[in-house]
Amino acid sequence: MAGRMLEGKKVKLRALEPTDIDLLYSWENNESNWQVGNTIVPFSRQILTDYIANAHLDIFTTKQLRLVIDNENKTAVGLIDLFDYDPLHLRAGIGILIAGKSEQNKGYATEAVNLLVNYSFSVLNLHQLYCHIGIENKASLHLFEKCGFKQVAVLKDWIRTNNCWNDVCVFQLINK
Repeated sequence: MAGRMLEGKKVKLRALEPTDIDLLYSWENNESNWQVGNTIVPFSRQILTDYIANAHLDIFTTKQLRLVIDNENKTAVGLIDLFDYDPLHLRAGIGILIAGKSEQNKGYATEAVNLLVNYSFSVLNLHQLYCHIGIENKASLHLFEKCGFKQVAVLKDWIRTNNCWNDVCVFQLINK
């Protein structure tokens, strides 16, 4: 990757390592994270081990990029992803997880998003990034607005949670 481009004052974005298996297993199988990740089943340790083993493949092959967010103490605090990479239209979705409540609201997510945006636009030459955020997820709505993303649509009754239908906001950031 691009050296210091993925390193800020508070966080460093790094590749997944085999030693991350326990964290990934815990975070991916935490049911409270499933709503934002469109997951409805747990992942086995073997599936995640295989995923990490193939994480070295580039975004052009896998159509996704997952990075670990390390804080200033070199402790993993979350994950940030590019997904649904489209090489024709030069766009990708972006998602982020700061896993522990104690690590939230410390500026890690803002810096991680800004680092990945810079990398996406200057190294991957993407034209745009987008994300879908549930209308009730006020923290993520605020985060992406703060990072310059613009709300461009609301998808009505887009996701179902606890037998209720909820709207989703669509955000975009265009590379000028």
